[in-house]
Amino acid sequence: MNWSSNMPDGNAFLPYGRQSVTDEDIAAVTEVLRGDWLTTGPAVTRFEADLAEHTGGVPAVVVTSGTAALHVAYAAAAIKPGDEVVASPMTFVATAATAALHGAKVVFADVEPDTGNLAVDAAAAAVTERTKVVAAVDYAGHPAELDALADVAHSAGALLLEDAAHSIGGTWLGRPVGSIADLTTFSFFPTKNLTTAEGGAVVTASPELLARAQGFRNHGLVRDKARQRTPDEGGWHQEVHEFGLNYRLPDVLCALGSSQLKRLAEFKKRRAEIHARYNAALAGVDGVLTPPSREGADPAWHLYPLRVLEGRRRALFDHLRGLGIGVQVNYIPAYWHPVFEDLGYRRGLCPNAEAYYEQELSLPLFPALTDIDVDRVLDGVRGFFGA
Repeated sequence: MNWSSNMPDGNAFLPYGRQSVTDEDIAAVTEVLRGDWLTTGPAVTRFEADLAEHTGGVPAVVVTSGTAALHVAYAAAAIKPGDEVVASPMTFVATAATAALHGAKVVFADVEPDTGNLAVDAAAAAVTERTKVVAAVDYAGHPAELDALADVAHSAGALLLEDAAHSIGGTWLGRPVGSIADLTTFSFFPTKNLTTAEGGAVVTASPELLARAQGFRNHGLVRDKARQRTPDEGGWHQEVHEFGLNYRLPDVLCALGSSQLKRLAEFKKRRAEIHARYNAALAGVDGVLTPPSREGADPAWHLYPLRVLEGRRRALFDHLRGLGIGVQVNYIPAYWHPVFEDLGYRRGLCPNAEAYYEQELSLPLFPALTDIDVDRVLDGVRGFFGA
């Protein structure tokens, strides 16, 4: 598994995440390349149907990225200037940025101190009569408190959006991710739990939200004559009633996604094994906290978020990087980015999220990681702490 140049000690550099692509994946893409449809073809509808098999039958709209999925989901929710979106700050900036791009005011609510997920009480305190969406994030692959957060959103007349970029294949109280929130978004970036190279999806059980998502993905084009204002213009005629964008995921990438989905259970199982191996070896190490799992959650672990105490996170980061171990930090609180700072957001807004960020260090986690690789990571961490 030589992913990049060898380190001076002969060990290959271990990335913190990596895609798992097989000959079967390559054959699926090749078959599309040899066919007639590179985009807007049968592989798209097949991938959407395949995704629905993992969301309790809830329909999917596939798009070009996880960020596009969020942008489309907010469009489906009809977010407009003056609306508010309550969001977790413990996420990649796109969860908030895509709401802001629709003109919404993003109201950041604090997270649970142990899971890094949106805290129910904080979300409840943040909603107002202007709230249109509560956006929860399944941080690291652990589902948020979806039922309680749905109650918070619905009591305010808002929708619950689950940013499940980390958690496809997971379940909450026995129900699959994608079947609980009003809108769920997925990401298929190479480091995620399955990949289409770039790609994402919006999942919703609401026919109205689904139709709006499908329209926004495809420029807002209306081809149904029953809905057109001038349907007798000609067989070529199409109209735009609401602005949209081209977020279509091409057939070549959808074919890769359908192939990858066949191994989603295998990916999930191996990630859980690695996660458990880390937990067992690090549980007794002074100076770190291992990630918890709530009762009722069956996470699809995307990250292994180790918490490093006493201000030693950066030192451990540098130590492990020096050993050729590609640890990462996920994430800077979203409102710390200068784009939000320039809008008036200030540090100190969400103390739990800021404390979590100051401690968080993601250890390598991907299906092709061997037990020998995991032991190498553990030796590096334990050696740093003299354990």
